[in-house]
Amino acid sequence: MVGVYGANDAANICYLCLYALQHRGQEGSGIAVSDCSEIHLHKATGQVSDIYKKVVLQTLKGNLAIGSNKYSTEKDRHKRNLLPLVAELSFGQFAISLNGSLLTNKYREELVKAGTFFTTSTDTEVLLHLIARQGTYMKPEEAIAETLKGIKGAYAALFMTKDKLIAARDPYGFKPLLLGKIEDAYVLASETIAFDLIGANYIREVEPGEVLVVDKDGLKTYANIGKKERRLCVFEYVYIARPDSIISGNSVYKIRKTCGHMLAEQIPAEADLVVPVPDSGVSAGMGYAQVSGLPLELGIIRNHYVGRTFIRPTQEIRNFGVKVKLNPIKDIIRGKRLVVVDDSIVRGTTCQQIVQMLKEAGAKEVHMRIASPQIFFPCRYGIDVPSKDDLLANRFSLDGIRKFIGADSIGFISLDNLINAVGGSDYCCACFSGDYPLKEEI
Repeated sequence: MVGVYGANDAANICYLCLYALQHRGQEGSGIAVSDCSEIHLHKATGQVSDIYKKVVLQTLKGNLAIGSNKYSTEKDRHKRNLLPLVAELSFGQFAISLNGSLLTNKYREELVKAGTFFTTSTDTEVLLHLIARQGTYMKPEEAIAETLKGIKGAYAALFMTKDKLIAARDPYGFKPLLLGKIEDAYVLASETIAFDLIGANYIREVEPGEVLVVDKDGLKTYANIGKKERRLCVFEYVYIARPDSIISGNSVYKIRKTCGHMLAEQIPAEADLVVPVPDSGVSAGMGYAQVSGLPLELGIIRNHYVGRTFIRPTQEIRNFGVKVKLNPIKDIIRGKRLVVVDDSIVRGTTCQQIVQMLKEAGAKEVHMRIASPQIFFPCRYGIDVPSKDDLLANRFSLDGIRKFIGADSIGFISLDNLINAVGGSDYCCACFSGDYPLKEEI
C-alpha cells in the first residue's frame, strides 16, 4: 500500500512503490490519483508491471495518489474487491485503501437492513459506508477518526480526498505503515524498500492509533484513536516483508539471520551442506551455516518470474506453483546430507514437494530446519490461514510432520528464541501461541 502527496507525477511514484511492494500481493493492483478537481482510478488483476503501462500512467494525472496491491483472504477473493475504492461522499470524492482485517460483520448486517447496497465483499467498503454516515458537518479526517474509534481490527489504511492524504493505523499497530519524503513530496508505504527505489528519505512510522493528515499546510497528527500495547505482526519478519526492508527500526535481514543462528544452536544436524529455500529462507540459511560451520550452497534455484507460493489463492495453484518456482542443482546436492532451511511451514505443501524434489535429485538425507515455530492457530488479522484444519501442526505430531513431508529429521525454532531474535515481546505471535491481542473473532 502506498500514498503520495505533493509530487507532480504522483501516479508514477505510486507505481514504482507498488512495483517494489509486489511481494505483498500479486492478484491485482489499483491506483487512485487526484488532479485537485477529480479523482481518477485505474485497477486490474495481474502483476504491477503488466497493469500500469505508459499509456495508463499518462491518464493518471495529479499530485496526490494512493495505491494498493491485492492480497486476498478467503472472504474477499474476487476481482471486484480490488482496491482502492472511490466514492462520492458529502465532502466530495473520496478514495480508500486498507491493509488488514476489520471486525465489521455486525455493521454490514445493520447497513444491509437499513437499505445500503454493497458492490464488494470487503471490510474496506463497510468502513467507507460508516465514514459516509458520520454527517455533512465533519471534515474528512474527523469522520475517519470518529469512525475508527468505534471499530476493532488490525489495519493500516490510506484515505484521499481531492486535496488531502490521510493515513491511519490501528491502536495495536498490527500492520506496518511508514512515512518518507522525496524532495517536497510525502510518501507513505508498507515497507522502506518502496522509499529505497524512488530515493525517498525515511522519516518515521505512523504510530499505532495515529490519524495523520497531509495537505497544503503540511504534515500533522490530527488525532489519536487510542493506543494499546504495540503488537506488530511478527510474520512480517518471518515471511511477509522483503529482507532489505526496515520494519519498526529493525532490519528484516538481520532478524532472519539471527533466527538461523539460534536454529543451528537449538537443533543441530549431522550434514554436509546447508541449502536455503529461496528467497525467504536464504537469510536464516546463512545464519545457520555460520554457526554450524557447514558450507552454504544455493542448491535450489528460484524462478523469479513466478509469484510467492504461500499467498496463491487456491491449493491447486499452490501445488503447481512449487514445481514451476523451484528447481534443484543436482551436481551440488547429489549424495549429500542436506540441512534445508525454510522460513515457515503453514499447510506443508511446499515443504513436502521440496523434500521429494531433493531426494529425487539424489540427496542422501534431507534435514528440514524451520526458522519460525510451528503454526497452530489461524491468523485473524489479514493473513490467509482461514482454518486450524489447514495447518500442518494441527494435523500431525512433530514426527508425523517429518513423515508427512518425507524428511529425515525436522526442527522448528522455539517461540522464545523467535521473540529474542525480534528483540522483545511487543509483537503479535498469535499464530504460534494462540494469544490473540483482540479477543473478538475477526
